[in-house]
Amino acid sequence: MTPAAAFDQPYEYARAELVEPDWRRFPGWHDVTEAEWRDAQWQRVHCVRNAKQLRALMGDLLEERFYDDLLADQRELATMSMLLPPQMLNTMAPTAGTDPAKVTEAFYADPIRRYMLPVRSDRDATWPSHPHSERDSLHEAEMWVVEGLTHRYPTKVLAEMISTCPQYCGHCTRMDLVGNSTETVEKHKLTLKPVDRQDAMIAYLKKTPGVRDVVVSGGDVANVPWPQLESFLMRLMDIDTVRDIRLATKALAALPQHWLQPKVVEGLERVAVTAQRRGVNLAIHTHVNHAQSVTPLVAEAAQTALNVGVRDVRNQGVLMRGVNATPAALLDLCFALQGEANILPYYFYMCDMIPNAEHWRVSVWEAQELQHSIMGYLPGYATPRIVCDVPYVGKRWVHQLAEYDRELGISYWTKNYRTGIEHSDPEALQRRYPYYDPISTLPEAGQAWWNTQPRP
Repeated sequence: MTPAAAFDQPYEYARAELVEPDWRRFPGWHDVTEAEWRDAQWQRVHCVRNAKQLRALMGDLLEERFYDDLLADQRELATMSMLLPPQMLNTMAPTAGTDPAKVTEAFYADPIRRYMLPVRSDRDATWPSHPHSERDSLHEAEMWVVEGLTHRYPTKVLAEMISTCPQYCGHCTRMDLVGNSTETVEKHKLTLKPVDRQDAMIAYLKKTPGVRDVVVSGGDVANVPWPQLESFLMRLMDIDTVRDIRLATKALAALPQHWLQPKVVEGLERVAVTAQRRGVNLAIHTHVNHAQSVTPLVAEAAQTALNVGVRDVRNQGVLMRGVNATPAALLDLCFALQGEANILPYYFYMCDMIPNAEHWRVSVWEAQELQHSIMGYLPGYATPRIVCDVPYVGKRWVHQLAEYDRELGISYWTKNYRTGIEHSDPEALQRRYPYYDPISTLPEAGQAWWNTQPRP
């Protein structure tokens, strides 16, 4: 008998140990020492904030066409201003060499560059925005019970401590509030003084015992002065009904140097010890979207947090075309996180329906296929859920939709609780809430239908 043919697995795991790319390959950093690189203040001071600073860093490594493309995007479509810590920029095109043509092509193709440093040619030329996109696509500010405190779920709140980050992601879901205004987006502002906003948040939580879970976010908590953040966390833990606290910080990956500062580590240990004593689950949630971002410094920052008593470090990524929307890219990232950096892959959100984000977004059916493709490779506890954050509904696993019109790209979702603004709405739990696929992913008939609809 002829022996049975052997077929390859759809995904082949091979351990990849973490590497810190050599920042000295960039002309502007060729003399930077390791001590400087590990210094959080040096990282913040040397962030790249505009094309002029990028030119100074790159020397002749990038061709002029890239800068033209970058400036065109900033003039016409960017919803976030540029802010790139050296740590994050260093993970872009790490093996591109020194030939300007090859470096430029590598930068164009790089997954981290695609969402941290978007250019005009990245965007969808026909539908840069979906007709139903919104600045505050999840209506978080609409559900503020006090300034910055979103009460969206029955038992959970989101506390926006600050409206800045150490880095700005092009796809930011809070692009209406976070960061500096751009050429096309005048940002909203927090108006209360931080101390008054925090007092109001604590007062609301004390009188609302049904809330047990507080996500402390922003912006990014790494931009909150540590004494102020520690004080707020200690006050949260004085409220007996608060049992879970999650610190949201992309800076664990983009600026791990911040979380390795002695004053921050010592303060985090004080908070973690207090949390353990009071029976509060303290976790850090970070935001890594590609395996290239997971370096030894990131792993060191995560392990340091665990060593001082933080219960978990988890990752909430965003699913984006051209970044991580393939089974191999997702699995490579999850193995880097879970296997090498001790960061638990937790969620991958579908990119939210903000303006000018259509080139990143994937359809619901594509997300469902990705969830199917990654099952069975990772430990069960480290297999992330891919979720759709449906406006007025909240996070839903991508297979939980109630109805799906694939031709028009409209899915309908239901929910089992009222948000903070729906207690007088008798239909809230019976209604079906729509979500929209990117028009470019639809069949020809669906795209033709959308072309007959008015554009905002």
